Amino acid sequence: MSVYVVDSNFFIQAHRVIYPLDVAISFWVRVKQLAENGNIVSIDKVKNEIYQNDDDLKTWCQNNLPVDFFKDSTDVISEYTAVVAWTMSKNGHYQQRAVDEFMDANEADAWIVAYSLKHNCTITTYERSQPERKSKIKIPEPCDSLGLTYLDTISMFRILGVQF
Repeated sequence: MSVYVVDSNFFIQAHRVIYPLDVAISFWVRVKQLAENGNIVSIDKVKNEIYQNDDDLKTWCQNNLPVDFFKDSTDVISEYTAVVAWTMSKNGHYQQRAVDEFMDANEADAWIVAYSLKHNCTITTYERSQPERKSKIKIPEPCDSLGLTYLDTISMFRILGVQF
């Protein structure tokens, strides 16, 4: 069974745009089940991005996700080094601002890639590959170079046979 590590936007876009907590209740029931079954996990950096807003999503996560859902990212330093090396190899392509943002220790994206490298996870994100873009490094770009699999939420649900 593959484990899916979910990006911040898995929660944030669902809550704000696609599956509001007060309307798409069955979506959130399934997310809770997937988390409890260990099908999906995330990392502490994602938790920090979600919890910076004192809103219904933060409350839902606190009340519904297992205590160990958000994994500690400090155990992936070796893999993070590989992500940094990939990023530095693309320094001539991306604007310095994009590199700085991607490498910011408080931002989740590079850490999600590193976590997935170490734990052989598939990344679930709404981000799409944009290799020509110079102003932002999207998760799919290092994944493609480092041999990681990524997909969107609906694709993950289909693979897991989730319906709601």
